[in-house]
Amino acid sequence: MKYLVLLCDGMADTENPALNGKTPMELANKPIIDSLAKNAEVGLCRTVGNGLKPGSDVANLSVLGYDPYVCYTGRSPLEAASIGVDLKDTDVALRCNIVTLSDEENYQDKTMVDYCAGDISTKEAHEIIKTVEETLGNEIYKFYGGVSYRHCLVVSNGTTELGNMVPPHDISGKVIGEYLSDNQNAKPLIELMKKSYDILKDHPVNLERRKKGLNEANSIWLWGEGRKPVLENFYEKNGVKGAIVSAVDLLKGIGICAGMQTPEVIGSTGYLDTNFEGKAKAGIEAFKNGTDLVYLHFEAPDECGHRGEPENKVKAIELIESRAFKTVLQYLNNCGDDYRILIMPDHPTPLNIKTHSSEPVPYLLYDSRKKLGGVESFTEKNAAATGIFVEHGPDIMDKLLQKQ
Repeated sequence: MKYLVLLCDGMADTENPALNGKTPMELANKPIIDSLAKNAEVGLCRTVGNGLKPGSDVANLSVLGYDPYVCYTGRSPLEAASIGVDLKDTDVALRCNIVTLSDEENYQDKTMVDYCAGDISTKEAHEIIKTVEETLGNEIYKFYGGVSYRHCLVVSNGTTELGNMVPPHDISGKVIGEYLSDNQNAKPLIELMKKSYDILKDHPVNLERRKKGLNEANSIWLWGEGRKPVLENFYEKNGVKGAIVSAVDLLKGIGICAGMQTPEVIGSTGYLDTNFEGKAKAGIEAFKNGTDLVYLHFEAPDECGHRGEPENKVKAIELIESRAFKTVLQYLNNCGDDYRILIMPDHPTPLNIKTHSSEPVPYLLYDSRKKLGGVESFTEKNAAATGIFVEHGPDIMDKLLQKQ
């Protein structure tokens, strides 16, 4: 038996005027997924439990069968694992975004223009982070480069009691002052953010981006604090060997901490320009090499939701099917083994709010051996209409593996 999880990050949404009153899932041309939906179990799953923040960390842990109430220690430590940072028990890791802020004189009066600095390239970003490390790093603070705008700060002997360190994608277009934590422990970190603006505003990378009319990477933004994670080994927990194929350090970090394979895919970006074919190939190669379960993660729908790009979010769903899922499904149909497929987002990223929400998400569970029910197409409404509901998110992995 082979198992495939097609995780379309942030795919679920609400009806949108820009899409003729439809959701991206309703409007997207996805004939293959919809054909599976006709013979699949379709329902809703609560991936973000009460009292938890609707982040991709919590939600993907749930889909992978891990209870965030038990194992979650923060987002950035999972990303640090992917970057190769060996955290000490006394270390605290934080996500370090590179962002674009407006140019008001006082830092607190600036606006969050772009949480990803124009989707800055990894090469440019590493030059920025290198400068930040050289000027702000010391025996307490150590900066590490990640992918695109996503990086990491490790604080030696740090604390996670920092007040509300708001994710930058939650405040797009807003003045940042009221979103800067006023917790006493956070003050040194806010100072690092302020200093970074003075250091980066005329950085050579930004001078070049300015000439090209691109958003400048003129400040760091710290959030997602946490300590060294401990996840039960995925194979020991489930009896199947797993692999995670993803562009983002968060997912790769979860995989590393869970003892799963995390193949690197050249050209994997987390947006519409990602290497869809390369990710499909990596998933197929994992199957061929003896992996039982492949978790194929695509970030693009989430990024389009954060950026408020309705047409691109529709396009993201269509590209996932036509350039990646189609190829993997062809392999599964021809490999000679039975298979089960789980298709779902981790959380909604509604275009109208440009950030995550905690509502239950639609899921599709297909078994090559039998019909499991069926709906006409895989949409939020159709999933809700079946009345099937998985209240405890981590149970969805047990359903896929037929452990319950």
